[in-house]
Amino acid sequence: MSAVWSASRAAVKRRRVQTFVIGLVVLCSSVTVLLALSLLSAASGPFDRAFAQQRGAHAAVAFDSAKVSDERLGATARRPGVEAAAGPFAQAVVTIPEDWLWMGPGALTVVGRADPAGPVDRLELLTGRWATGPGELVLNWPVGGGPNPEWLGRELRSPGAPPLTVVGFAVSMSKSANAWVTPEQARALHPASAQMLYRFTEAGSEERLRDDVDRVTAGLPAGAVTGTQDHFTLKRAFSAQAEGYLPFMTLFGVLGLLVSVLIVGNVVSGAVVSGYRHIGVLKAIGFTPNQVVAVYLAMLSVPTVLGTVLGTLVGALISRPVLGIAFSGIETGTASVEAGPWLFAVCLLGLPALVLLTALVPALRAHRLPAARAISAGSAPGTRRGLRVQRRLSGTRLPRALSLGMGQPFARPGRALLTMAAVALGVTTVTLTTGLTGTVLAYGETGKGEGGTLQVGVGSEAGGQTPPVLGDAEIERRLRAVPGVATVTARAFTKASLAGAGGTVFVDFYRGDRADSAEPVVRGHRPTGPGEVAAGPSFLAQHGLAVGDRTTLQLEGRRLHVTFVGMLAQGNAQALEATWRARDLLAPRAEPIEYLVRLAPAADAKAARTAVAAIDPGLHPEPREPGNAATTTVVGFATVFTVLLSAVAALGVFNTVLLNTRERRRDLGMLKSIGMTPRQVVLMTVTSVAGPGLVAGLAGIPLGIAAHRLLVDHVGFIAFPESMKDVYHLPQLAALALAGVAIAVLGALLPARSAARLTIAKVLHNE
Repeated sequence: MSAVWSASRAAVKRRRVQTFVIGLVVLCSSVTVLLALSLLSAASGPFDRAFAQQRGAHAAVAFDSAKVSDERLGATARRPGVEAAAGPFAQAVVTIPEDWLWMGPGALTVVGRADPAGPVDRLELLTGRWATGPGELVLNWPVGGGPNPEWLGRELRSPGAPPLTVVGFAVSMSKSANAWVTPEQARALHPASAQMLYRFTEAGSEERLRDDVDRVTAGLPAGAVTGTQDHFTLKRAFSAQAEGYLPFMTLFGVLGLLVSVLIVGNVVSGAVVSGYRHIGVLKAIGFTPNQVVAVYLAMLSVPTVLGTVLGTLVGALISRPVLGIAFSGIETGTASVEAGPWLFAVCLLGLPALVLLTALVPALRAHRLPAARAISAGSAPGTRRGLRVQRRLSGTRLPRALSLGMGQPFARPGRALLTMAAVALGVTTVTLTTGLTGTVLAYGETGKGEGGTLQVGVGSEAGGQTPPVLGDAEIERRLRAVPGVATVTARAFTKASLAGAGGTVFVDFYRGDRADSAEPVVRGHRPTGPGEVAAGPSFLAQHGLAVGDRTTLQLEGRRLHVTFVGMLAQGNAQALEATWRARDLLAPRAEPIEYLVRLAPAADAKAARTAVAAIDPGLHPEPREPGNAATTTVVGFATVFTVLLSAVAALGVFNTVLLNTRERRRDLGMLKSIGMTPRQVVLMTVTSVAGPGLVAGLAGIPLGIAAHRLLVDHVGFIAFPESMKDVYHLPQLAALALAGVAIAVLGALLPARSAARLTIAKVLHNE
């Protein structure tokens, strides 16, 4: 094996370019594969483990206490199919009057529990202690990490309720409540609902779970069930945004693996073909066929292992921020969304195994080649496959350099096809990234207006800012009077209780010219009445809702029955959109927190901003910037990977042309001896790859368009309108068709110039 290693090490030194190409493409593949596996694992595994550890509730059901007694609810725990149950727990809704801790004003769902343990929904106490007496409150901490210990002892004063002091923070993977108090304290809050938590013996599907809930609640008075929250909805909420990134990462991971296979196969096949004499010499001095194969596999192992290790390290470094963005705004609870150690093992072992398996096929050709034939073949065996095509091309009026170059791919059709496939994948990624960037930029320009938009914040004492002196109506009147202002939209918000078991959401109320400056509605229509709301795809997925569904919002004893009439392109994952008339019914005291001011096309944005700031010291205008972290991450990652993949495809062409010129040294010397100039040699060499590059480019465009459509249709956190998906136009497609030619020509230029500088004497001397 020492002889094998010495021979393979010498081969690595002779083929530095091929070694670099393999290492680079394996590095890119390692990064994308690790990110895709990290998202796939984090989308389900962490939630399932944390949910099982807490014995989370398969279903949390809220009942109207006025229609069903606690005794009858307790009896439902003994119904067939129920594995375990907890409750009934008194459930009340108190009001946070203003910003408190990390929470904004609105509803807070409070449940009375004697302790955090139990057969279902075993809460994990993070800091402090459990509530044991009157006036004590334990808050649910929804995200990873830990709460600020200084928040212990903070007091909540809610209208119509006794003061409540924070004594601890706990986590519930079932999201059964926002806070917990003692059962006695819960009764003092005048609860209108009772909560039951169920685990069923079989809850493998949503249909089966619905049947279980129907069976448990059968026989209860009509209208007794006010809401149900199941663990499938919680799991969708947990992974909704991450699953939106998954098709994107998976697609680029597959492209990287395909390029790896093509480049490795091309390099090894070329190394075997161009090294026939070397193979013959190895066999002549005693190398067995298996040892010859081992030389070529060991030659690949060096760049493969280095590329895999470096790619895994890079993937590990960027997986944390990528997962952070994918799970931003998601209540992760006790679930850890970091990449597990087994993912690194899969990349470190799986990718080298795939590369070596790919290399084994062309390497076996060296195994079968007899030593005498290999030595007599010289640098490569003679081939006449391209002569017939070249004879036909020579009969045309094309310059001889062009006709010779156009016929070269037919001499090595297998190598030419592998190179074309690599170029086609490069063009595919360029086409995909071009379309993706166009779609995201179109989305970023939505509602921006030709003159731009100002986001005018309203100061508040809770936020440490000066509150406005003028009233809401006067502020809006003066904003509309500012020169250059086209439209004004006021936004207020509150946190309300969503029908179900402890769910709370933010409700944004809009007044004014919302239709002119808002995010587009991709399905249905914008809310127009007090009972209509709209939300983004993430909100709907996290709550198991769809356009046309009905639900109930509750705040301070008021109830508002609403229907989802539209789906926004994106929207906030935790908020829904409603009209100002809905605000009058649900949260009449909610004041505007900002005004969106759209400027006319010819308006002076700087002057308008100065004029708005002069209206009231409590107004804080800032330019509204398009885009967000999610879309920036997608476009940034796609652009970087496209550049890398295009470079690798160009290096693959470089490798092919380099092998061709080495094999045809004698032919080049003969052509130069009869008068071919260096410029004609460059033209001939570049022509040999320009045609296949054009064909590969034409093949890669439809693949890129299909990949773009697949991605924009399955990005879970944004639902793009059809107008934003139609981003390809004829001039753009023509430029993309030339991308394959550009990749091929760039890859061929350096070896073409090297061939042009080859002297006749040197060629004849080597012969």
